[in-house]
Amino acid sequence: MSIQFQEAIWGGEDGEAVLDFVRALGLPYVVTLHTLHRDPTQRQREVLTELLESAGAVVVMSHAAAETVTGTYGIDKSLVEVIRYGVPDLPVMADTVKTSVGLEGRRVLLSFGLLDPGKGFELVIDALPAILATQPTTTYVIVGATHPDVRLRDGEAYRISLASRAAALGVSANVRFVPEFVGRVELARWMQAADVFITPNPDLDSMVSGTLSLAMAAGRAIVSTPYPYAVELLADGRGELAAPTAKDIAAAVLKLLGDDASRTAMGASAHDHSRSMVWTRVGAEYQAVFARVAASGPMIQRGRTRSVATPR
Repeated sequence: MSIQFQEAIWGGEDGEAVLDFVRALGLPYVVTLHTLHRDPTQRQREVLTELLESAGAVVVMSHAAAETVTGTYGIDKSLVEVIRYGVPDLPVMADTVKTSVGLEGRRVLLSFGLLDPGKGFELVIDALPAILATQPTTTYVIVGATHPDVRLRDGEAYRISLASRAAALGVSANVRFVPEFVGRVELARWMQAADVFITPNPDLDSMVSGTLSLAMAAGRAIVSTPYPYAVELLADGRGELAAPTAKDIAAAVLKLLGDDASRTAMGASAHDHSRSMVWTRVGAEYQAVFARVAASGPMIQRGRTRSVATPR
């Protein structure tokens, strides 16, 4: 059994509803972690420890996450597998489609993904005046629908606030929203049109980013805030790290827009690194883990101390 753990998906306090499921399961299971706190509350620690201690294997998507699982939560290293976030096998994308998306002759910055206030898009908008002072043909494109939970609670208030922020800064003409969930082909077109992909995540504890992984697979030059997943994947010149401030993001973007050769080389390096993340390889790694866990037979207590979390 494969269990994908993200607190919000499972529900209850800190995702604790997953414990009811695994207590009744009676089968070997593998947990893939999409939520992992480096400084957990007591309840977060209890929920995750109980979930992981009875797992046949624990899959994380970075070595930073593996260190947190073993160090912070005390999980046996022999249980932990690092398997990268899976991406399609994309070719390096050349700059050939700007005309088709109405951005001919523009410098294009791109962020994509479900919109919610935790993504930091406002940091890039705040950085635009400084960027435009040197690169006046720049357009920042934000592709993605508002997160369903955010839309249910607040409607389109966050997107409206971003548009208002751009207007207040006098950069409305340089910000473009594509307010929809786009398919793989359409997303590939937007990535192909981008000069720089930006992941301005202000949460420096984030352990995974699917959008960053996809941008690497597309061979884009990347600017990211230094959360652990980005630090690890963009090491050795595969991307540019910037503190989550408008000033630092502007400086990183201008560095890349001002050097076409370096920007192209960075994208190529990111693409080369992403070959270990393509679905054929990731799928084979998961298959090997599932086969090993299945061969272990019925779920048994492996001699580790179980959590004393109280069922709720």
